[in-house]
Amino acid sequence: MTETMTTAYVTAPQAAADGLARRLVDERLAACVNVVPCDSVYRWGDEIHEDEESILLAKTAEDRYDDLRAAMIEWHPHDVPCIERFDAADAHDPFASWCVSAVQKAGKENGDGS
Repeated sequence: MTETMTTAYVTAPQAAADGLARRLVDERLAACVNVVPCDSVYRWGDEIHEDEESILLAKTAEDRYDDLRAAMIEWHPHDVPCIERFDAADAHDPFASWCVSAVQKAGKENGDGS
């Protein structure tokens, strides 16, 4: 595979998830984001919490991941957001190529380098 993609795994409150997903795609930080509802159980301080959240699976190019991560840290409503990286070593080549091209800055899709 010539194009390298990766997937960011992010959890967020359900009320914020769709907006975060749309903004990632709009800013060309993700080619596509799947938003999946989930129930989270976690310890925060001395208490155990149970919350309805969403999982965001954000597909991006390897060279855009750091920008995606920085944006999620800035935009996320939690002080300590869950942001993890899954490398897509076995991605379907046409999908990986589409993903990488979809997150290129405007003008780069056609290879003109601008």
